[in-house]
Amino acid sequence: MTGSLSRRQFVAGMAAVGLAAGMAPAARAATPPRKLVATTGTLEVNGRAARVLRLADEDGRLGLTLTPGEAFHVELENRLAEKTIIHWHGQLPPWQQDGFPWPETPPLAPGARASYNYAPIPGTFWMHSHQGMQEQRLLTAPLIVRSTEEMQEDRQEVVLMLHDFSFRPPEEILAGLIGSQAADAPTGNAMSMNMNMNMAKPAVQSSGSPSMDLNDVDYDAFLANERTLADPAVIPVERGGRIRLRVINGASSSAFWLDLGRLSGKVVAVDGHGVAPIAGSRFPLSIAQRLDILVDLPASGGAFPVFALLEGSVRRTGVVLRSPDASVARLDPHAPAMTPAVDNSLERQLRALHPLPDRQADQRARFLLDGGMHPYHWTLNGETWPQVQPLMVRPQSRVEIDLVNRSMMAHPMHLHGHAFQVVAIGGKRVAGAIRDTVLVEPDSSLRIAFDADNPGRWAFHCHNLYHMMTGMMTEVRYDGISV
Repeated sequence: MTGSLSRRQFVAGMAAVGLAAGMAPAARAATPPRKLVATTGTLEVNGRAARVLRLADEDGRLGLTLTPGEAFHVELENRLAEKTIIHWHGQLPPWQQDGFPWPETPPLAPGARASYNYAPIPGTFWMHSHQGMQEQRLLTAPLIVRSTEEMQEDRQEVVLMLHDFSFRPPEEILAGLIGSQAADAPTGNAMSMNMNMNMAKPAVQSSGSPSMDLNDVDYDAFLANERTLADPAVIPVERGGRIRLRVINGASSSAFWLDLGRLSGKVVAVDGHGVAPIAGSRFPLSIAQRLDILVDLPASGGAFPVFALLEGSVRRTGVVLRSPDASVARLDPHAPAMTPAVDNSLERQLRALHPLPDRQADQRARFLLDGGMHPYHWTLNGETWPQVQPLMVRPQSRVEIDLVNRSMMAHPMHLHGHAFQVVAIGGKRVAGAIRDTVLVEPDSSLRIAFDADNPGRWAFHCHNLYHMMTGMMTEVRYDGISV
């Protein structure tokens, strides 16, 4: 993974960026597509080799970075020996290009290719498989869409992507969670998952809290830019450098606190959308969420660890920002104290720079988030995917959804194809952030609002992979879309 871009490279690229941004639509459409390949590779984790899935360009670099004004014109090739489909998380494409395995948009067979071409929205996004549990096998990558304003900041860009990692196949992990009766369960596309819920008690890593469940899975390692703290990614920076840190939680089932250590910064965007700056040195980051943080390094230079602290644990991962000639000390993979649960303390402070237009809701809906660890069973309004009643919405309506969590576990809820605004937390109205993934804390409520301006079929689900695979997903469908 390319973790950074120097300020000099930014400045040198400005002329080319200006040309790209000024190109006519016909000229942009004539540009050859970017190539993206789903393939396999080997990763060394704490001295042990692991076979993983990869999402890279033709040169083997993970992910995609688009310049201002560049179309998302991509050709995806499946070089795996199994089907796959890639979701462009947080982007707003036509629903047929969203990368979800609806019957109308089936996964790519081995050796097949698919083309995508839409106008992307700028910000920090990511892409991941929506086929079975390939996401846990690291079929994920950053998707960065730069804006002209960001390019003009003259800041070095550092991408930090987090993963949870296990040497066990995800099917084995899931079987352990839901009990031995699921050992022969299908491992294909999530559309077909409808597990037997007569489950045995799973082995879980607990926070020790009697009122809250944390960390469904006891992972072998936690990765930052595909490395552990035994051999962390060391990113060259300048003394007194100005950084835009793009943090992506690509973990399948783990939430973190992002800890800047001796540094401090300002959160200026969440899930790719601008917010009024929030200063600090430690920020919560739930599954699938992203943070853009502006950091100004001291003129004296040094080596600056940036940690991701696993909630309810002392375990951590991270990277090191290193100025010239600075020495890097050995980093302990264990924090000095237990990290608390990720919460909505930051969410309550966030204010969107570009909120939704002020208007009354035309439609309201309510989803009850329920389930538990024993048995391992997660539902929305008592329904288990795919046996669900879609939420039907009218085109151009303002839709408000109340998310009421009756379980003792937090749920990061993700809506495909839309950017929503957080408009109430715990019954209190807020002019919150624009997001695509929001955390609903245990035994709490939260309200989101969006404008129904992207007709189609859209998944709405918990982004904890194991919650989704055992049923915590539904559909938002527009009136007039035939199925």
